[in-house]
Amino acid sequence: MATISLFLSGDVMTGRGVDQLFATSSAPTLYEGSIGSALDYVKLAERKTGPISRPVNHAYIWGDALDELALRRPDVRIINLGTTITTSEDMWPGRRAHHRMHPANAACLRTAGVDCAVLANNHVLDWGYAGLKDTLAALGAAGIGTAGAGRDAREAARPAILPLPNAGRLLVFAFAMEHAGTPHQWMATSTRAGVNLLSDFSGASVDRIARQIAKFKRAGDLVVASLHWGAEWGYDLDPEQQTFAHQLIDKAGVDVIHGHASHHAKGIELHAGKAILYGCGDFVNDYEGIGGQEAFGAHLALMYFLKLDTAHGRLTDLLLVPLRRRHFQLRHAHEIDCCWLTEVLNREDLRFGTCLTRLNRDGFRVLTHKPALTGQVGLPDATQRGER
Repeated sequence: MATISLFLSGDVMTGRGVDQLFATSSAPTLYEGSIGSALDYVKLAERKTGPISRPVNHAYIWGDALDELALRRPDVRIINLGTTITTSEDMWPGRRAHHRMHPANAACLRTAGVDCAVLANNHVLDWGYAGLKDTLAALGAAGIGTAGAGRDAREAARPAILPLPNAGRLLVFAFAMEHAGTPHQWMATSTRAGVNLLSDFSGASVDRIARQIAKFKRAGDLVVASLHWGAEWGYDLDPEQQTFAHQLIDKAGVDVIHGHASHHAKGIELHAGKAILYGCGDFVNDYEGIGGQEAFGAHLALMYFLKLDTAHGRLTDLLLVPLRRRHFQLRHAHEIDCCWLTEVLNREDLRFGTCLTRLNRDGFRVLTHKPALTGQVGLPDATQRGER
């Protein structure tokens, strides 16, 4: 059986404090009440874990994630980019936070081999239409595909089309939801730049997505739907969210649902053999010195490595690699963190009929399906795959 491999992550927030680590950075000025400078986020982190030697190179923030990517060698790498890439001063009024990194630092995305940056989220217009224009230009110059935002509605709805090793294509469509913090005013129109915005989980929204996919999908293509949805903290789903996800698979032809917006990892479901990642959590951020959300493992990040069969887009393997953030850098998670993640995610996944199996080596996790709970054919467990 022929397969392709994907790497997915949640929010990559390389602006503000992270941007200030690099040799070239945007102006640090912020408009966040008590925090008036992006350098304050660096100081908060240093107050918690000690000094950070600056400047850093563009590989620094990825830390051990680069070794994992080199080891796994995914065919396609997709992130949700939760920042603008701009020097614009066109701050969007009324926002709680304004994320930006200097265009010179788009090189950090190239360093990680990012193929597609999803832009349908609640930060892509933090620095106005000029900031969005600069972001699209910087990613284009870096050779990184984009999805979910554009200079008009047509461009915002257009997928990133990524070649696959088997001569097939992966289509990445991206959508933001109003309830996940994306203002309605950010919706792209025929005459205005913005994001590919959805207002609800209705059947009409499913039909709209199905039409967008049908315009581009051809025989042999696989489809990722990347969705900025749900609450930032907590594990509960909107009552209609699961039904919506199922319909995207059943009616719109989606093969993987890549959910983000939550600052921590949420549950994972298999539906008709297709993966639904309800929330991938933050991957890179500058929240290290901010307390109050320790109960959700706010210092942890997950790498999602998926394998799909090329004939039907069904999930054949899902490996989760746990990391922790320290000094704005990703490092392998500690043993106590791995145990906590196993317990929490198994608790959340139980309602979806899935579970995590801890592998003995390197603290990796693999998702396995529970046929007894769902009556569906499951993924092979770690022993069957010969992993130790």
